[in-house]
Amino acid sequence: MTSRRNFLVTLAGGLLAAPLTAQAQQAPKTPRVGLILTANRNLVEHMVKAFDDGMREHGYKDGHNVVIERRFADGKPERLPALATELVRLKVDIIVTGSNPVIDAVKKATATIPVVMAVSRDPVGSGFIASLSRPGGNITGSTTDTAPDILGKNLELLKEAVPRASRVAYLWNPAPSAAGTYRSAAESAAQRLGVKLQPVELRGGDDLEPALAAMTREHASALLVPIDPVPFSFRDRLVSLAAKHRLPTMYGAREFPEVGGLMSYGPNVASLFRRAPAYVDRILKGVKPGDLPIEQPTKFELVINLKTAKALGLMIPPSLLARADEVIE
Repeated sequence: MTSRRNFLVTLAGGLLAAPLTAQAQQAPKTPRVGLILTANRNLVEHMVKAFDDGMREHGYKDGHNVVIERRFADGKPERLPALATELVRLKVDIIVTGSNPVIDAVKKATATIPVVMAVSRDPVGSGFIASLSRPGGNITGSTTDTAPDILGKNLELLKEAVPRASRVAYLWNPAPSAAGTYRSAAESAAQRLGVKLQPVELRGGDDLEPALAAMTREHASALLVPIDPVPFSFRDRLVSLAAKHRLPTMYGAREFPEVGGLMSYGPNVASLFRRAPAYVDRILKGVKPGDLPIEQPTKFELVINLKTAKALGLMIPPSLLARADEVIE
């Protein structure tokens, strides 16, 4: 009797333990999401916060039901390939990128891990995706602009603010994909507007002072700075140097006039980072990135720093001020 009773107790214990063991084996793995940005974290903290807020809106909290691996190149694009390789070795489930140089680095590091572009410039022309409606491959996300034509609008607004500008310097980083296409678009727009464009290269922070000095030597009367992580990483210094050389400047992101630049025209980049988790969520739920259409910005903001305009001796036309989304005084 005793041995039979022991057998039944053991059997019952095993039956009770079996469901617990099965549950433990079926417990879902905590997903790991990588995030790579070119700039120093302090300069992009508002974008990181926007991304984190978006993740929470979709039910993900870092350290609870998701692990977010954040990497920053501190304004040194040459560090991006190593950071991308590091995330691939960690076997993250998704990599969220900012800017074309990051996408370039990640694309070379993996062709299988899903990639969400929080921002991108002309992703089709850059060779990242097949089309906006059907990206294909392992990359999807948002774009800050679908084509380099936006530079024509930037230049038009700059010319409207500074009618005397006959020679405009164009501060460009030749490294990212499609950078040459953007330069050509800027040159075409300048020709159409009767402006002489002076391209000046900027590959890193050490190029800033020589670049601005070259513009002054060539008698540039204004400056056009497209969206790019290098000038963005050194925006305080760039804005300061533009003021020193008395160069009215049009930027591609509102973060520049917020620290004293003259004006900007472009999408709200932080809002795009807040949208990126919508892609992360769908991919984690099984949707293939190549089947998710690229999201395009529907609103472009014009921001004007009136205090800077006054310091430069500029009278911004009332018609332009009336069209501004924000005027900083």
